[in-house]
Amino acid sequence: MHKWNAPRLAASALVALALATGCSADSATTAVGSPASARAGAAADSKVYDQTDFLGNPLVAEVTIVKADHDAYNRTMPYASDTYRPQTESFIVNVAGRPLAYAQVVSSVLYKDMLVVDASKPADTAGWLSWALANGYGGRKLSDDVVDVGLYAIFSSLLSPDGASCAPGALPLCTDNVGANDKPFLSTFPYLAAPTL
Repeated sequence: MHKWNAPRLAASALVALALATGCSADSATTAVGSPASARAGAAADSKVYDQTDFLGNPLVAEVTIVKADHDAYNRTMPYASDTYRPQTESFIVNVAGRPLAYAQVVSSVLYKDMLVVDASKPADTAGWLSWALANGYGGRKLSDDVVDVGLYAIFSSLLSPDGASCAPGALPLCTDNVGANDKPFLSTFPYLAAPTL
């Protein structure tokens, strides 16, 4: 027969009770909803979460947003990211040398700055921007070379020759010159390769 330690059992029960009540301010279950419900929830709560970085679509913040605005951009909600769309268009026109109409098309795909997934499409069509460029599933595979694809869209002739600086994959502007991950991805969760130490 197992002998119970009463003080330890009581302490464990108090810790479990504190953890259970600390997980929620009330007994209602909160579901993720629309931006309006998120704002309403934020008004009721003093803090929703701490967002330190915002990377829905690679290169939007790192390349096309003015460095002085990175912190403000990183604290923007995806549904409000259109505020920075003029900066992206300006970068594509004034730095990359592309026509305004081209910049507007590219920015229309990049904003709202979030990863789009269309689960009604076959999963084998998954890939960054495949929802916009190939009527695909969208999302992002670990093997997607999103930096090169972003550079292709901004600088290369892949989508249009007008104002293009280079061919896709050509140095210096149309590739990051990194061919693949240095280690194979795992076939089970968390899928990421072990870090190189």
